[in-house]
Amino acid sequence: MNRARFTEEQIIAVLKEHEAGAKTADLARRHGISEATIYNWKAKFGGMDVSEAKRLRTLEEENAKLKKLLAEQMLDAAALRELLSKKW
Repeated sequence: MNRARFTEEQIIAVLKEHEAGAKTADLARRHGISEATIYNWKAKFGGMDVSEAKRLRTLEEENAKLKKLLAEQMLDAAALRELLSKKW
């Protein structure tokens, strides 16, 4: 997955500006992002601190690795089942 060009610290800072009353259009123009991006960030990172956002990222990365391992194991098991089901 392509990493965004904004760090968690920057995202949280933009969201804090938004919570402080800055208009979404002004924030989007100032930071070079779309208004939809701000709303997506708000849905994902709203109410978080920087440490919580970093923890979320590490958990998401770990989850992706575990899903990949599970998929590989399932493929191996399916291949073995198919091999064993054939008559010699």
